[in-house]
Amino acid sequence: MGAGHSHGHTGHSEPTAQAVAARKRANWILAAVLVPLTLLTIAAMAAMWPSGSKEGLTLASPYAAAPGVTFDTGKIQRVVEESCTQGSTAAGIAPAQGGQETPKGSDCTFAFTEPDKGGSPVKVVINPDVAKSHGVKAGDNIRYLNLSNAQGASAGQGAPAYVFVDFVRTLPIVLLALLYAVVVIAVARWRGLRALIGLIGAYFVLVGFILPGLVEGKPPLLLALVGSTVIMIGVLYFAHGFSARTSTALLGTMFGLGITALLASWATDAANLAGVGSHDASTLMNISDHISISGIILCGLIISGLGVLNDVTITQSSAVWELYELAPNTNARKLFTSAMRIGRDHIASTVYTIAFAYAGAALPILIIVMLYDRPLGEALTSAELSEEVIRTLVGSIGLVLAIPVTTLIAVLVVKATGIRVAQGAEGRAVQDRVTVDPDDVGDTGALAAAAAVASGTELIQEAPALGPDSRRGRRADRR
Repeated sequence: MGAGHSHGHTGHSEPTAQAVAARKRANWILAAVLVPLTLLTIAAMAAMWPSGSKEGLTLASPYAAAPGVTFDTGKIQRVVEESCTQGSTAAGIAPAQGGQETPKGSDCTFAFTEPDKGGSPVKVVINPDVAKSHGVKAGDNIRYLNLSNAQGASAGQGAPAYVFVDFVRTLPIVLLALLYAVVVIAVARWRGLRALIGLIGAYFVLVGFILPGLVEGKPPLLLALVGSTVIMIGVLYFAHGFSARTSTALLGTMFGLGITALLASWATDAANLAGVGSHDASTLMNISDHISISGIILCGLIISGLGVLNDVTITQSSAVWELYELAPNTNARKLFTSAMRIGRDHIASTVYTIAFAYAGAALPILIIVMLYDRPLGEALTSAELSEEVIRTLVGSIGLVLAIPVTTLIAVLVVKATGIRVAQGAEGRAVQDRVTVDPDDVGDTGALAAAAAVASGTELIQEAPALGPDSRRGRRADRR
């Protein structure tokens, strides 16, 4: 990057009346589009708001204890392996708790555990699957079922009185959450704090509107669209503030949401995504006639891409603004071309992000399918993997199409609202500025813009305008 410095001290004039009028006109256009959409979304949300009633739902909770039975917690003091005295269920509880049949004469794992409520250590039997896959050790905090005071329990028959249920994970999760919050706030400062608060608001929309609506049989497509739009409106404006830049990103996000919803609706029906192969789906189907498994899958296809979609639209909108700060005299076409160079890199990285995120979440299924030794095409279109494959494809198409749309809207808005270069009597900028090579702007615009903002200077273009006509621009396009 070549740099030269020039200084002017003649003072700078106020924006021209034409610039102020153009800025107001662009803001009015954005408001004319977004305000009605926001009001329509809020009205739809109010009309579809679920009652919250659970009448008619029949769901037996695996954590519902019988009379006299309690769920206790404690810390393991030591672990031993002893012979099982009878062919009972080693878990001692219903299959929903993960119990397995233990053959007579085999060894069982027991953990002498000190109860958190006080008292002598108790002998807790550990599920065979837990003992084999992960194991337990001294110092682990566990939750166990206390059957010693169960009504009708008979002593002396070898039935375990204390049965492992789960690990207590409160402390590590809280520590990770605090570390995450500290890192986000330390790096992003107040904007990071606002983003975390916005995430809490999104959670309340999900658990207060979308999930109860699915249980009550509300239209899943509208439910997902309305809920997702409300979430995006809240998190974008709360984290990034009310500005033309944020409004541009919101418009691009709404466009991407619409595309994703249309594709998800078609794919759910065309690919016959019934979701009946999983245990959770079977459980939901049995508790209520209003719950549609395919509707839940459709809603999940839309919601799953929200985070990445928000990422690409706000980043692309910011890229246009920062590139404009670098070269405020660049015309709209060349500004769009330069911003799309950044967008193409972002597209490649986000496609990998979505694919690897879903692959990581589905690793157990992938291993099982691999062991079946089925052909690749048959495996990818099977009931086990088709939902993940379609989720990846639908989400990727929506976010890829959102990038050029967001970029176009941002270019149009920034050219109308961003006329901020102060002019002297001879029509030249009169404030501190740094001249940059246009090819560097095309390749590292976001980084250079960040440096410009941090230093308080204005970056302007040296020679030819940004765009594919530059030598490095042509090489980037060929790549």
